[in-house]
Amino acid sequence: MNTIMRKSVLGIAGLAFAGGIAAGPAMHADTTSVESVKPVAAVQADKPGVDKAKLIPHGVQGEQSRIDLNDEQVENVKAIIAATKKSDMDERAAVVAIATALQESKLENLGHLGDRNDHDSQGLFQQRPSSGWGTVEQITDPEYSTKAFLKGLKQVDGWQDMPLTKAAQTVQVSAYPFHYAQWEQQAADLVAEHWNS
Repeated sequence: MNTIMRKSVLGIAGLAFAGGIAAGPAMHADTTSVESVKPVAAVQADKPGVDKAKLIPHGVQGEQSRIDLNDEQVENVKAIIAATKKSDMDERAAVVAIATALQESKLENLGHLGDRNDHDSQGLFQQRPSSGWGTVEQITDPEYSTKAFLKGLKQVDGWQDMPLTKAAQTVQVSAYPFHYAQWEQQAADLVAEHWNS
């Protein structure tokens, strides 16, 4: 039985091979040259990539969280990245800023939330006018609030060598200092996606 099955399989394989040879020339009747077909990736070829090793140099800490973003949140990501570049800071600074904004506001530019508000905190980074971050109008402007956060980050000696949560906490002085770490992977993914867009 085993021999009969093996002969059948070999016979079928032989027919398929012979059919492929016979059909070969007919398949090449198309005169489209390979050079005229442009790969989709060629459009992106001139766009430099992000050095992903710079995004998470210390590895992520703890369990990671992730949320789906709407158009407004994506625009806020792009605003944070643009402000980071204007502040002459690198991709890692953008990761720290985006992870911080993910924790503080889920990347929503929040106004005063009434009873649900943490004191007078507002904007992407939940900065407080009473703590000297700026006026309500300023801290609810994504560019201003990002630059204010990054100015604070620049003043943290060695922030580049710190775990993300420690760098963010040193600027933010949050009651929940370890919560920033959970957003590092999503923040890095967003920077990789939008840094050169």
